Amino acid sequence: MINERVLPHPAVSRRRAYYKRLKRHQWLYIMILPGLLYFLAFKYAPMWGLVIAFMNYQPYLGVFGSDWTGFYHFERLFGDPLFWTLFRNTFALAFYNLFFYFPIPIMLALMLNEVRSGVFKRFVQTMVYIPHFVSWVVVVGLAYVFFTTEDGMVNNILASLGMEQINFLGSTQWFRPLIIGEIVWKETGWGTIIFLAALAGVDQQLYEAARMDGAGRWRQLWHITLPAIRSTIVIMLILRLGNFLDTGFEQIYLMLNALNRNVGEVFDTYVYTVGITQGQFSYSTAVGLFKSVIGLILVLSANYLAKMFGEEGIY
Repeated sequence: MINERVLPHPAVSRRRAYYKRLKRHQWLYIMILPGLLYFLAFKYAPMWGLVIAFMNYQPYLGVFGSDWTGFYHFERLFGDPLFWTLFRNTFALAFYNLFFYFPIPIMLALMLNEVRSGVFKRFVQTMVYIPHFVSWVVVVGLAYVFFTTEDGMVNNILASLGMEQINFLGSTQWFRPLIIGEIVWKETGWGTIIFLAALAGVDQQLYEAARMDGAGRWRQLWHITLPAIRSTIVIMLILRLGNFLDTGFEQIYLMLNALNRNVGEVFDTYVYTVGITQGQFSYSTAVGLFKSVIGLILVLSANYLAKMFGEEGIY
């Protein structure tokens, strides 16, 4: 009698292939593990706490012992006269941040890409990267040194020129320009990294062909460089819209004072005030959830528009 070879079940074959791939790339998975644990611990696990936005959460009763209130906290938020002030201030800062800050790393990356001296290029990159590693406390401290009315460098220069000193730190007109200026100084260099990586992948033969056809630097930039990194710009813009209302708690909180609070109070600082200092955990969670929903809507809308115009999008 002839012995026939028994083939394993397809599910068993797939399982064996899976373990074989896992063993082959085990070090890659180990390298991914810290990042995966970070997102699980600080991004996904806290989502469980969003349930307290729909209840009157009391710490000593816990989640299961607190009373369910439904959408009461959202009705309270939208009915609060302070809501529109918070929304206006947050939207204004977010819009200025997107309009003024977002293009600057792209322009800086394009300029650095045109630098032919490797030593000078690395030196400039290092100089513009360093502010990213400076804490917001130090950045705001530097702003106070430069712009305070008491021996501030800028006001001393104005006084030496015979001009009137300006209370930059207490002015409602100068609050937003100072915030955006600090963000530009601190994050512009770091924001160029992704765009420089995209520029490094542009086929150099395209530039050679363009030069042979008589195209100058500007035409090469407009017809080769920008189209090559357009998808990267679109993806970064979509991701940026996801954090559109995240204006940054530390920076805003440190820059706030009694004179500029009416233009500087935003959702992030409001959540801290009502949630931490006043103990209204459910209400502050509802405010944070409102921000997240707006960010999700903006991401989905921007991704849909990107797909409609022929771009890749994020999914």
